[in-house]
Amino acid sequence: METLLVEKETIPSLSFKDKSRVQQHPNLRKQIDKATILGNTHRRKVFIVFEDDDGVKRVNTTIWASGTKFVCLKGGIWIPINRLKEILV
Repeated sequence: METLLVEKETIPSLSFKDKSRVQQHPNLRKQIDKATILGNTHRRKVFIVFEDDDGVKRVNTTIWASGTKFVCLKGGIWIPINRLKEILV
C-alpha cells in the first residue's frame, strides 16, 4: 500500500468530508487502545495509517486520547476513527 507521510501539523488542513468508511484492520480498536496507553505512559509515537478525501496517508505521532468517533493526537489534533486504516506500534 502506497502511503504519503505527512506531518501532524498538516492534518487540520486535510479534508474528511467523505463520510464513507475505509477498509480497517480487524483489531483497530485494540490498536487504538494500545497506542493511547503507549502515548500517555511512555510518550511513545506510533504510525497512524489513515485515509483523507485525497488518499492514504500516514503520520508518526502520539495518541493522547480516543473516543468513539475520533482520536486526539498531541497538540489537540483530531482524526475521525472511521477514516483510520491501522496503527503500527
